[in-house]
Amino acid sequence: MDAKKGLLLLYQMLLIRRFEEKAAELYTKAKIRGFLHLYIGEEATAVGIMQALTDNDTVLSTYREHGHALARGIDPDVIMAEMYGKIEGCSRGRGGSMHLFDASKNFHGNNSVLSGNLSIAVGMALASKKQKKNNIICCFFSEDDITKCEFQEAQNLAALWKVPVLFVCENNLYAKGNAVRYSHTVVELEKKGIASSAVDGMNLIKVMQAANAAVEKIKSTGKPCLLICNTYRFRAYSMFDVELYRAKKKVEEWKRRDPIPQFEQFLLQQQWITESEIVGFESKIKTKIQKALDFAEESAREPLEQLTKFVYTEI
Repeated sequence: MDAKKGLLLLYQMLLIRRFEEKAAELYTKAKIRGFLHLYIGEEATAVGIMQALTDNDTVLSTYREHGHALARGIDPDVIMAEMYGKIEGCSRGRGGSMHLFDASKNFHGNNSVLSGNLSIAVGMALASKKQKKNNIICCFFSEDDITKCEFQEAQNLAALWKVPVLFVCENNLYAKGNAVRYSHTVVELEKKGIASSAVDGMNLIKVMQAANAAVEKIKSTGKPCLLICNTYRFRAYSMFDVELYRAKKKVEEWKRRDPIPQFEQFLLQQQWITESEIVGFESKIKTKIQKALDFAEESAREPLEQLTKFVYTEI
């Protein structure tokens, strides 16, 4: 990693953090409706994984997907418009916060069925292998998915068929509100997968190293890998969550491991950035998010006469 790449990665993490903070604010004002799952605290995982992928690789996400979408390079304008339910959104306003999609970025977003993206990822990887596309299917999922049969099925078939899938488990310890220690007899989740390893998901450099190693292994063998990123969400499961299942003191302890200040300190030590340049980044990002907000506010809603469009195949 050089200075140029380091600055880009910091910019991406800061963009995700400030975008999510603005989304939370807009939700309280009823500008964004439905479900909203924030990615605050987990930025190092999305940014660290995405930098290892190429434009030809395909990404499947979770309902906590804004961070993934931004790290993949999807324009904040169309993400914000989608969350507003506007037609200029990346899914024409029909997907909202939980169903972002951008074919131009090979970003296939979230599946409505819990754990469903695991099976889809294996199918897509098998298709890519047969078509000799030489790309990777990257599938994000949560620790909660590891308790589901779909996880074992996907792991088994991916290994059996030797398909190029990078399974990325974002283990934020609480799923929807049930701690890992209460739902898993073995809490070292890397012991439950095929060709798996674990990494500190709060440390961007470590995530990058693990992601690059996993991608290289997949490319050289054609076989799947599982990466467990042990991370922590600083906010509740969703905006509806009253969060009675974990102590505020514990959350504050994890905030001391915030991936963004950690990486800022690394860049400062390397003399690749100055404190004033960090302030400049913040100002630039604030302007970018305001632009996205203005775009969403000014965008149109889908006309009523088009609401049945895409529901049935047009022959």
